[in-house]
Amino acid sequence: MNSYSSGQAADRSGFSIDTLRYYERIGLLKGINRTESGQRRFTDEDVTWLRLLRCMRDTEMPLAEMRRYADLHRAGPDRLVERLALLEEHGRRVEHRLAHLQSCWTVIQHEIQTAAEAEQPVS
Repeated sequence: MNSYSSGQAADRSGFSIDTLRYYERIGLLKGINRTESGQRRFTDEDVTWLRLLRCMRDTEMPLAEMRRYADLHRAGPDRLVERLALLEEHGRRVEHRLAHLQSCWTVIQHEIQTAAEAEQPVS
């Protein structure tokens, strides 16, 4: 199993080292191994978890929901239904946001085309 420093875990996850410390403090990260000198050492499993957290943050999942998900995940298979419901609700919000962004993109593309056509010299 691979072992990563805080800096390496930050690079792999896209979070800053300060965010990793904060996530550990608020309970999103638990059980991070430490060296004898107290330096954090992240496993492949930790980095995979961080990548999931990164996706959650990038899709604007509130920290409270991320913490709830982490708690449900740690609770094991007995809480799978609740965990799935939380993800499905977030997925619906992401889907709504994507539709909104697609609509905005279409308007912007139309404006670009209109401006480009207006710039063309008339022959």
